[in-house]
Amino acid sequence: MSDDLINIDTEQLHLINSEVLANKQEPQHPPRILLLYGSLRERSYSRLIAEEAARLLKYFGAEAKFFDPADLPLPDSVDDDHYKIRELRDLAMWSEGMIWVSPERHGSMTGIMKAQIDWIPLSMGDMRPTQGKTLAVMQVCGGSQSFNAVNQMRILGCWMRMITIPNQSSVAKAFKEFDDAGRMLPSPYYNCIVDVVEELVKFTLLTLGKSDYLTDRYSERVENAEETSKRVNQRSLYRKSVIYPFLIDQ
Repeated sequence: MSDDLINIDTEQLHLINSEVLANKQEPQHPPRILLLYGSLRERSYSRLIAEEAARLLKYFGAEAKFFDPADLPLPDSVDDDHYKIRELRDLAMWSEGMIWVSPERHGSMTGIMKAQIDWIPLSMGDMRPTQGKTLAVMQVCGGSQSFNAVNQMRILGCWMRMITIPNQSSVAKAFKEFDDAGRMLPSPYYNCIVDVVEELVKFTLLTLGKSDYLTDRYSERVENAEETSKRVNQRSLYRKSVIYPFLIDQ
C-alpha cells in the first residue's frame, strides 16, 4: 500500500481482479432487455421504434419485454403497491439491460417517460433494480433532429447507476419514417437503430455475471463496514448492560 494514500481504509480498498473481468463464461440465458417508451398516442412513434428494437433484439438472441405506461399514476400520487408500479418494478428487476425511447416535447423527454423512470427506485431493500445494468437511449423528433431527450435520459441513466452505451439514436421527422403498417422504412436513421441495439446486446453480454463486481464501490464498502461496526458495538454494549450493568457507568 502506498504511503501517499493516507486517508484510505486499506481493508476496503481492493485491487482490481482482472480474472473476474476476463471471465468468458457463457450466459445461461438470453440477455433480458426491458423496453420503455414515452407516448400513449395510438400511433406512437416512440413505441414503434421500441417494437423495431425488440425485433432486432430477438434476432441478436436477446429476450425483450415491454412496459405499457397506460394507467401508470403520476409519481408520489399513490402508494407503491399500485398494480402498474409493481409491474414496472418487477420488469426492472427481471431485466439485465434497458432501452428507453422518448419523443422530444418542449425540448425535453415527455412526462410519461420521466414518470416511468421516477417510479423505479435506486434500491428496494437490498435489491437495486437498475445498478450495473446496461442502457440504450433513443428519441423521436417531430421536426429537425435534436438530442435533448437522449442527453437527459443519459444523465438519468448515470444517476440510476446504469452502464449507458456510447451509441444513441435520434430520428428526425419521425412521421415520415414509417409505413402505414407501422414498420420503419430503410434509412440512415434505421441503420443507426440497428447499431444501437447491436451495441447494447454486446455490452450486456460483456457485463452479464459481472455487474455486481463492476459496480462494487469503495465508498459503499467503507459505509457498510462502519454500519456493521456500529451494530456489533451496540450488541456488545447491550450484552454488557444486561449481564454487567455496573460496567456501563465505568
